[in-house]
Amino acid sequence: MARLGNQSKSYIMTRLLSITLLLSACATVDTAAPADSGQEAARTQWVYNSDLQVSRPPYEAVHCNWKDRIDQAYVYLENLGPYKDTGALIPEVHRLLAQQGIQPSGPPFGLYYDDPSAVKSDRLRSRACVPVGAWTKPAPPLQKEELPSRTVAYAVASGPYPGVPGCYPGIFGYMAKMNWVIAGPIREIYMIPPSEVEGYESLLCEVQVPVARQ
Repeated sequence: MARLGNQSKSYIMTRLLSITLLLSACATVDTAAPADSGQEAARTQWVYNSDLQVSRPPYEAVHCNWKDRIDQAYVYLENLGPYKDTGALIPEVHRLLAQQGIQPSGPPFGLYYDDPSAVKSDRLRSRACVPVGAWTKPAPPLQKEELPSRTVAYAVASGPYPGVPGCYPGIFGYMAKMNWVIAGPIREIYMIPPSEVEGYESLLCEVQVPVARQ
């Protein structure tokens, strides 16, 4: 992974494009059981609590902290190519989960492995992910893995999801002060579907950056 000094505007602009698709992706997410299960469709509301102050657009002040993230089992579809395609896969992950009768255990998230300023667009690696119980056994094309416990620098951003990368410079600046570098894929957790709120100012996204000492 690139050091903080190599983070570029192109990275943030590429993330803007990918999260734009999540506006429609999150809006269509449904945790309903398959129609033949006889269960009534139900939409799950995830309750999000954080003691970290929310950072708000235009992110002139970004409130950051660090924490030890716990292990998290998740299912995913892999994307090799432009990050703008990653968000479009999230509804498909939910559709496949419902088809297999598997209930998500939390809100969807994206994992982004490469710096677009250093890796060609068609070689960028990312995953569209949904957390599940550790005992879950999904069928292909879904794959399952465990996100390992790690120390992460993080911030909680409000506002439209396409604008969330605006908080990245604040997180990177916090990491530089702590003498930390990126040590794994960046995780963006989309806490609230846009269809569930009256205004985009109510949306929340937690950005987690795994860290290590320089």
